[in-house]
Amino acid sequence: MTKRFPSLSTYGVGWSARRRAALIAIGLACLLAVAGATAYFTGGNEEPHPAASSPTPTSSSSPEDEAREPEPTTGSVPRPPRISDPVAFAKQAAMMLWSYDTRTTSREQQLTGMEAWMTKETQYSDWASISAQVPDPTLWSRMADQQQYATATAAEAHYPAAFKQALAEDPAAIAKAYIYAVTVTGKQRIAWAKGGGGAEDRSVTLAVQCRPSADCSLVAIAPRVAP
Repeated sequence: MTKRFPSLSTYGVGWSARRRAALIAIGLACLLAVAGATAYFTGGNEEPHPAASSPTPTSSSSPEDEAREPEPTTGSVPRPPRISDPVAFAKQAAMMLWSYDTRTTSREQQLTGMEAWMTKETQYSDWASISAQVPDPTLWSRMADQQQYATATAAEAHYPAAFKQALAEDPAAIAKAYIYAVTVTGKQRIAWAKGGGGAEDRSVTLAVQCRPSADCSLVAIAPRVAP
């Protein structure tokens, strides 16, 4: 039987607290304690925008937002979609993180394609938490030898309870960085040479930035928070 190698989306789950430094710096860990949530939203030196209204548990995206499918860019990594709704964008970002194709995409191409999804505001971007999802060169090479690839679907996405509570307590706080926490659940289907394959359920909480009148971008993979 063909040996199955670790999937891209499970690689890096155990990375150390040191690699979360940038994430902690912008306060995502505060989602674990509502009392500290304001520090997350008020970080940075930018002038505040008008206060945003409290988000709803489900996506408020329009059919047009959902319909704009990403287009291929670097290898098999899709181009970031032009979506202004945090929940709709997070679903697309999760599927991007859970998908790969070692048959057509090098490790360097995978990283380059993923980086295109990141916010350009470096004070918030935690590239380490995203790039940690990609296996090291040796493992990627072994996966390529087995022609391993994965596709993904996102079944549901919502704002975690801690995020909603924090925002309800201080709705104006988000107007500094416009960063939202969104938990996405879905399924990843993996296949490799000689008919090997399988499917696994997936769940991830992402931090996404969606400033008014601008497309969303990816900030980080957030710490575990209550659903």
